Amino acid sequence: MTHAPSKVLVPAEDLRTFSAALLEKGGLSPEHALTTADVFVWAALRGVDSHGTARVPAYLELLAKGVANADPDIRIESTTPAAAVVDADRAPGPVALSAAADEAVRRARTTGIASVGVRRTVHTGAIGYYVSKIAEQGMVGLGFVAGMPNMGYTGVKGAAVATSPLAIAVPAAERDPLLLDMATATIALGKIRQARASGSPLPEGAAATEDGTPTTDPATAVMPLPLGGAKGSGMSLAFELLTSVLVGAPIFAAFHSDDPQGRKHRQNALLIAIDPAAFGDPDAFTAAVDTTLGTLKGLPAADGAEGVFYPGERSASVAVRRGEQGVPVAPKVWRELTENAEKLGVTPPAVA
Repeated sequence: MTHAPSKVLVPAEDLRTFSAALLEKGGLSPEHALTTADVFVWAALRGVDSHGTARVPAYLELLAKGVANADPDIRIESTTPAAAVVDADRAPGPVALSAAADEAVRRARTTGIASVGVRRTVHTGAIGYYVSKIAEQGMVGLGFVAGMPNMGYTGVKGAAVATSPLAIAVPAAERDPLLLDMATATIALGKIRQARASGSPLPEGAAATEDGTPTTDPATAVMPLPLGGAKGSGMSLAFELLTSVLVGAPIFAAFHSDDPQGRKHRQNALLIAIDPAAFGDPDAFTAAVDTTLGTLKGLPAADGAEGVFYPGERSASVAVRRGEQGVPVAPKVWRELTENAEKLGVTPPAVA
């Protein structure tokens, strides 16, 4: 019996430097390459491997095909102090949304709350990263993203809306911030692919065939179904209005039209920063966040539960452990990274 090769362990800093070097060879500026690599390594550290360094080869492909713009002309448009639009010019999502998060925080320092839309970016990565950046500045961060339709909509035959995610980060005083990062789908597309590879049945109501018929068979499942049926459907549609339609770059309507341009990969986003200082004493706020989270954790755990956890708590502890021990990278991903490294003339780091 052959055993599957074990994951390689790479120190986080080495993984960040390596990923940035590959992305720079792929055409990004050193600054943009480092920003993009940082988003991937942040996700990998927290155990969100689907949005971790596995994304580097995919981004190299987006850059090589010209789907992502390696040299974007990013512009910030604004007519009012509390709102702006970042026109990304097809910049990679990590570049565009990092700029939007910085802009939202900068404006919210003056206005108490600020919204920054992102127009015409490509794959945003883990959106928890951007709201976490806002929380690091002592503010509450909210993020919404809309992308290409790849999920069912209650009552519609076939793929209708996107698995558009929502993320919320709330800073605390002593505890790790609350970080809610969720898609509007019951299950991620990557999980369907994993189930297909392993032959494992899918949960009831999580996925559907091409015509929208629910199935547990990973061989025939092609799209996820919305979380909570009409609730997830409605959230996804609302996020399209809050992002794409708001910034004048509709995706949903164009996708379902006869215009072939409507099928070109793109994403839009909206980030909001809220300064607790605008509502009262910011230190009292974070102390009360700690109390609230502590109260939750003090509630009696249900039978069989490992404990009581708030959103983002477990992934923060995974990040600490992986920061000390190294980031595990799946053999297939490591092979793809090293093959790209050989092609691009980049030396991979030493691994355990």
